[in-house]
Amino acid sequence: MNAKTLLITGVSSGFGRALAKEALTRGHRVIGTVRSEQAVREFESLSPGTAWARVLDVTHFDAIDGVVASIEKEHGPVDVLVNNAGYGHEGILEESPLTDMQRQFDVNVFGAVAMMKAVLPSMRRRHRGHILNITSMGGYITMPGIAYYCGSKFALEGISEALGKEVAPLGIVVTAVAPGSFRTDWAGRSMVRTARSIPDYDATFDPIREARQQKSGKQLGDPEKAAQVMLDVIDSPSPPTHLLLGSDALGLVRQKLSDMAAEITQWEAISRSTDG
Repeated sequence: MNAKTLLITGVSSGFGRALAKEALTRGHRVIGTVRSEQAVREFESLSPGTAWARVLDVTHFDAIDGVVASIEKEHGPVDVLVNNAGYGHEGILEESPLTDMQRQFDVNVFGAVAMMKAVLPSMRRRHRGHILNITSMGGYITMPGIAYYCGSKFALEGISEALGKEVAPLGIVVTAVAPGSFRTDWAGRSMVRTARSIPDYDATFDPIREARQQKSGKQLGDPEKAAQVMLDVIDSPSPPTHLLLGSDALGLVRQKLSDMAAEITQWEAISRSTDG
């Protein structure tokens, strides 16, 4: 295995932290983005000389090119970009202001795209590179109360797939990694929740919110095992375009695809009737 330079956004906790630690254990070099100078010191203490951190808010779009250029000047080309920074928004759509949606997309979509645009010129010149975008099974399935979050992850799935087709002839790989429920803080302090205000939605949404809160911290998925799999994907000679992580993601996405296939068949004659 050749040591690689990984740039991972959001390494203070969750998948980002687990992935960074596993990458360092395997001998890779890791540059992680964090939100404070204290977090810089904490991260770099994990592995002095092979772990570095930069303060970066991925919604500060105008700063991203400069930070990435500085990283590449100091540490050499980025072999792997992992767009991990993100969060979940919970709220009934009618109750949730558009500013909540804008913030959700700024972090989960626009920030990720800005990071990709910053590393692509160097990857393109070298005809190699790998981009991992951490999406979610919420980029395939939906449930009441996380419309903005699912919308952002559907968007990132589609962008990842389209970009992969653009850059494959240039030797660059893009993989969208869609985890199911893992023991991260996604449903805990990291989640932004819009206050409830319309009782008509109580019966539909309240049981889902309660179940999510009770399940937080007890999910089946192990972030360390997810990190190991993602690093195996990076080293694979034929990495996937889409990768589901977790048995719940497998089951729920398969059911979604089956339901979609049945509905397409049910309405096939109507679909065909619109041809000229």
